[in-house]
Amino acid sequence: MENLPHGHLLTLTLDVDFASTTQIGRTPAGHRAIAPVTGGSFAGPRLKGTVAPGADWFLVQPDGSLLIDVRLTLTAEDGVTIYLSYTGSMRGKGDAMARFAKGELLDEGDYNLIIQAKLECGDKHYSWLNGLPVIGVGKQTLKGPIYSFFSIGVY
Repeated sequence: MENLPHGHLLTLTLDVDFASTTQIGRTPAGHRAIAPVTGGSFAGPRLKGTVAPGADWFLVQPDGSLLIDVRLTLTAEDGVTIYLSYTGSMRGKGDAMARFAKGELLDEGDYNLIIQAKLECGDKHYSWLNGLPVIGVGKQTLKGPIYSFFSIGVY
């Protein structure tokens, strides 16, 4: 088996206002809601900056698993704007997702938070981000998730 070439792209820390989540309600696909991302930061070997307000359009499936669809605007230290979108899922062991739904901070071994991301930028300094295959893993905190993003291949 060959090794998959990858590298750490960035760590993304989000501030989420869970109390202001908009509830869409139960739909045929599950329970839909929108959680406001109020800010955050990101840092990696080639880029660093802040997160502008955005949102997580999420769906809680009947088994308690969480499907996420996040869209954010990043502002690099040099003022360049970068679009970030990612989808993924948070799945837990046993009753972990029921405890998460009640606001409990879970042990990292009780769940998996995995995402696939896409970055876009019109500035030629960051054109290397366009089309870059990116995956990530996250961890829950009471303030919001923290993700480690990894690029696949050489960039």
